[in-house]
Amino acid sequence: MREIRGGAIFAGDRGAGARAGVRDRGRAMEIYKEFVFEAAHRLPNVPPGHKCARLHGHSFRVRLVVRGGVDAHTGWVMDFADVKAAFKPFYDQLDHHYLNDVEGLENPTSENIARWIWQRVRPVLPALAKVIVRETCTSGSVYRGED
Repeated sequence: MREIRGGAIFAGDRGAGARAGVRDRGRAMEIYKEFVFEAAHRLPNVPPGHKCARLHGHSFRVRLVVRGGVDAHTGWVMDFADVKAAFKPFYDQLDHHYLNDVEGLENPTSENIARWIWQRVRPVLPALAKVIVRETCTSGSVYRGED
């Protein structure tokens, strides 16, 4: 049985001589899980005539980065399935939606989307280290926590 404590996954009984939750504290590791969602938006606060003021869509790519020690038994920082589960309710609010209608995303820039995700995921995933949002192949933002 697994238990989440402080953003880290701990296994139950690990067998003789092993201590549950022993981590390699000397080396912090970062892992990430990527998600893609399709959504439409427009940016209401850009200068007049700016192309992003018009309704358009993107295949947004989100990378959630989790930082922690590597568990001595499992060899991982966290189960990727737990990262996915933490993001799922918020992913469902974004995928195939008009982002301007999502509460808190009335001005859905990549910066604001990254902050919106952080504010919702961090309470359920305390080891979250950064959120990366790419709205195109060449453009995006990185958010590492509260301003």
